[in-house]
Amino acid sequence: MNDVTKAIVVDRLCQQVTDATGILNILDDVSFTVPVGQSLAITGASGSGKSTLLGLLAGLDQPSGGEVHLLGQSLTQMDEDHRAAFRASHVGFVFQSFQLLPNLTALENVMLPIELAGKPAEAAANSMLQRVGLGDRLHHYPSTLSGGEQQRVSIARAFVQGPILIFADEPTGSLDAGTGATIINLMFDLAAQQNTTLVLVTHDLSLAARCDRQLVLQGGRMVS
Repeated sequence: MNDVTKAIVVDRLCQQVTDATGILNILDDVSFTVPVGQSLAITGASGSGKSTLLGLLAGLDQPSGGEVHLLGQSLTQMDEDHRAAFRASHVGFVFQSFQLLPNLTALENVMLPIELAGKPAEAAANSMLQRVGLGDRLHHYPSTLSGGEQQRVSIARAFVQGPILIFADEPTGSLDAGTGATIINLMFDLAAQQNTTLVLVTHDLSLAARCDRQLVLQGGRMVS
């Protein structure tokens, strides 16, 4: 499979675990595609398989069956080192709990992925923080920032290298409605500017409604 107009192609994806009662299907026969530059909201009740699906799409876990292709490359046929290299080059992450390093400033947190790639980091990180409205918070540590400001740093870190894919897990889940709406607008504005594909797990109906498509999971199966 080589179609790089498709950011994501998922074919009959399954994930099973075995417990004392036998085999449990976490995901069952899930298939869909997401074109480059579009957005997908993954929704459903707690325990429906949303976070499991996101982990498989990002190559953080291996499925029991089926295939995940990102940008024409099979994640399921890569070893862990190749998946990690692929994520570093093409993927950004936004988390509900922000996942900022507490001993680094906002600027240093955003510089980190660029430095790990062996590239000059400070100017690019500074510019991205300016774009998310934190030009006056460059040298503040996460503990001195509000929740909304911390999520802006997280978004700046995710977008700073111009990834083709962003995976976001409940990005507004820790924020009040007003701050969450601001964060939603920021993410979609940056994605439009950079032609980034967004995949979001969310319970936030206003966020899901902004996406080009909503994928609803129920008991590990797609219902829409």
